[in-house]
Amino acid sequence: MRFFKFANWISLLFLCLSAFYCYRTGQISPSFLLNMAEQSSNSIYDFTVKDIRGNDVSLSQYRGKVLLIVNVASQCGLTQSNYKELNVLYEKYKNQGFEILAFPCNQFASQEPGSNEEIQETVCTRFKAEFPIFDKVEVNGKNAAPIYRFLKSQKGGIFGDGIKWNFTKFLVNKEGKVVDRYAPTTSPFKIEKDIQSLLQSA
Repeated sequence: MRFFKFANWISLLFLCLSAFYCYRTGQISPSFLLNMAEQSSNSIYDFTVKDIRGNDVSLSQYRGKVLLIVNVASQCGLTQSNYKELNVLYEKYKNQGFEILAFPCNQFASQEPGSNEEIQETVCTRFKAEFPIFDKVEVNGKNAAPIYRFLKSQKGGIFGDGIKWNFTKFLVNKEGKVVDRYAPTTSPFKIEKDIQSLLQSA
């Protein structure tokens, strides 16, 4: 058994050295290495993101919790209803191990144009949200945040993996695995039973 563990470590070391050599000699691009790292990720706990103030946040701090990850916007036709219902769900289940992680995004009709400071002010004062708001990110394209590349790789959409609009929702279980994805038009209240089920799971 010890021999096999040693052999596995040797194989991993060889793979890393080979990748580093190819990268240094220009045979592998940085984006290729990044994609390899994301594909090898087993859960969202492998990722570190920025909060709305620019501080690093390891998602491993949410280990053991049920998460709903949402790309939000302040000027969308879906904004008012989604924030209202998300607030209700958060207040109802936050003490049972439920968290909502909101990622502002301006990629859809430029409906989140403000700075992080302006977004935080709007979210806290106008929409009264108490759940965590993170740094504004891109969710599609070559500059998509790594966490969103991972989410999309775990749960694709009906018409391709790309995020279609504001308020696409990903439900994550207590092990950090993406278990479901919901369309922007899906009411947060319609996800409540799925949240309850995950909260009650061992």
